[in-house]
Amino acid sequence: MLPQLVPIITPEPGLCGDYDRTVGKPHQSRSVVVARKGMVATSHPLAAQVGIDILKAGGNAADAAIATNAMMGLVEPMSCGIGGDLFVIYWDAKTQKLYGLNASGRSPYALNREVFRSKGMTEIPSYGPLSWSVPGCVDGWDELRRRFGTMPLDHLLKPSIGYAEEGFAVPEVIASYWKGSAKSLSEWPDSAKTYLPGGKHPTVGQVFKNPWLAKSYQAIAKGGRDAFYRGDIARQIVAFSEKHGGYFAMKDFEDHTSEWVEPVSTNYRGYDVWELPPNGQGIAALQMLNVLEKYDLKSLGHNSAETLHLLVESKKLAFADRSKFYADPAFNKLPVKELISKEYADRQRQRIKLDQAAKDVPPGDPKLGHGDTIYLTVVDENRNCCSLIQSIYYGFGSQVVPGDVGFAMQNRGQLFALDDQHLNRLEPHKRPFHTIIPAFVTKDGKPYFCFGVMGGDMQPQGHVQILVNMIDFGMNVQAAGDAARFSHYGSQSPTGDPLDPDGGTVGIESGVSPEAARGLQQRGHKLVRSPGGYGGYQGILIDSENGTLHGATEPRKDGAALGY
Repeated sequence: MLPQLVPIITPEPGLCGDYDRTVGKPHQSRSVVVARKGMVATSHPLAAQVGIDILKAGGNAADAAIATNAMMGLVEPMSCGIGGDLFVIYWDAKTQKLYGLNASGRSPYALNREVFRSKGMTEIPSYGPLSWSVPGCVDGWDELRRRFGTMPLDHLLKPSIGYAEEGFAVPEVIASYWKGSAKSLSEWPDSAKTYLPGGKHPTVGQVFKNPWLAKSYQAIAKGGRDAFYRGDIARQIVAFSEKHGGYFAMKDFEDHTSEWVEPVSTNYRGYDVWELPPNGQGIAALQMLNVLEKYDLKSLGHNSAETLHLLVESKKLAFADRSKFYADPAFNKLPVKELISKEYADRQRQRIKLDQAAKDVPPGDPKLGHGDTIYLTVVDENRNCCSLIQSIYYGFGSQVVPGDVGFAMQNRGQLFALDDQHLNRLEPHKRPFHTIIPAFVTKDGKPYFCFGVMGGDMQPQGHVQILVNMIDFGMNVQAAGDAARFSHYGSQSPTGDPLDPDGGTVGIESGVSPEAARGLQQRGHKLVRSPGGYGGYQGILIDSENGTLHGATEPRKDGAALGY
């Protein structure tokens, strides 16, 4: 039995106003941040401050995003950093166009499926050097800055270098993440030296310093991206890899490149929603929205059993396709156009039963005829907009800090399949399937909403829930993120392996009513009330009518939306 919620008692007018919350919105934790010139939103206040300082000094959205991301790599190291990858959707005010940047790294040239077979392994380990792929973050910074930025890299990294040397106070949520990784970090001496000062994880309010990261940032500030991919940083990573059974060589780093890609979109009730194409999972959100568009969600009610059922079932359909069709497009011809078409959605919608949860959901036929991540968004005075997401995958990625570099290496290689027939199968110098996805919304060809949601498989589910909250239920940018969420998980993995023959589990937050929970159970959904696992959201809405920006940040994180 699910626990009963305590009824909300609305105070009498005059005691605290006519509202059941300070801001007068039942789903909202705080007021929307509103500003005129520029805004930054991310999951740590210091990082948001760094970005605002760059904007005030004359930098644009690209400059502020890089500086903010560098700071996040210091203050939330379990979720991001230069040992990981990066994706961006950027609205350029001058050309009035969206640009997509895929800055994800590739597998080592020397690593293939036969290596794992020879070791008797049936899957790629989650931790250690066998899970490594080349980190794309620094090259992503370089591409973004050279194309759109206005400030030199040493200026953008200076704040983070100062905080890395002098220290910063660890906040509450990040401290809890750190505690959860302490045991696995202690198993690697360089990781423990870097992230467990005195042999212990930092606690709330403790000042943490990272002189090794400061040194790496200083090298990049002076030597640019080549200091990472052709200099001492890469040499340390390769030396560690060779010593500990990894497969990296300097050629893997020297040959690394990012790719500018065309964002793809679908229209949902008059709003054009933009995502990046695979190797990421962004189009899963577009597939879900296409299926949902023909249902009158507003009349069904926010977070009702009927609405949540449709959201969960549309997610199952999209993720079944994800497990089969999402991979590196450089190695495969992927049916992206077909997957996000309205015609395909019409066919997929017929597979949903309104009164019954699907148990077995195979992929469709589109040929017609643990995740830890940070997201940040910046909008500047000229209305350049940067939607940036960056991650090392698991908390502290592979758990490995190689030498004195001051950052953990990602474990994205763990997402490759070892099945010889799978599109996402491991091959040399290939990009793995990716969970991290930035998002953007335009209306009538103009920038409208720059946002993202962190958290592995939660991300496309979160994108859809935020948009449904705003478009279907009229919530503002803060309420849309504060409202209780669901997260469906366990039915299929990115490598195509079925994890739960009974259709997976639906996690729901406490704000989902007992009535809705019972309605989902009656349809056959397996429910669990869980306090975590619902991602982290940041968003900035561009109010062109008033010439202002509306910012929101995630109450489930330590973050802040700041404007000026």
